[in-house]
Amino acid sequence: MLVQLLFFPGCPNVGAARGTLERALSKVHDPLPIQEVDVTDPATPPDLRAWGSPTILINGVDVAGADPAGSCCRLYRTSERRGAPSLAIVEAALLRAGLGRVR
Repeated sequence: MLVQLLFFPGCPNVGAARGTLERALSKVHDPLPIQEVDVTDPATPPDLRAWGSPTILINGVDVAGADPAGSCCRLYRTSERRGAPSLAIVEAALLRAGLGRVR
């Protein structure tokens, strides 16, 4: 299973997204590593550079079910902190990806 946190340097919401992702992963039986990806790095594959910041992908699928929207700040309309996905969104994505039960 591949867990990626996509961001651009200076993003004011990446810390909140990272914290939410870490909390969600701490509830999983076998915690997974997080691959952090700077979407502004020329070495980053083009398909990953197409996402806004912050974005969390689980096996290449956005946790909020969105499509790439280009280099921009992400908004998560159903989240209590609009610039980062909620814990419920991330936990639901982990379940959909087949992680089994989230504690």
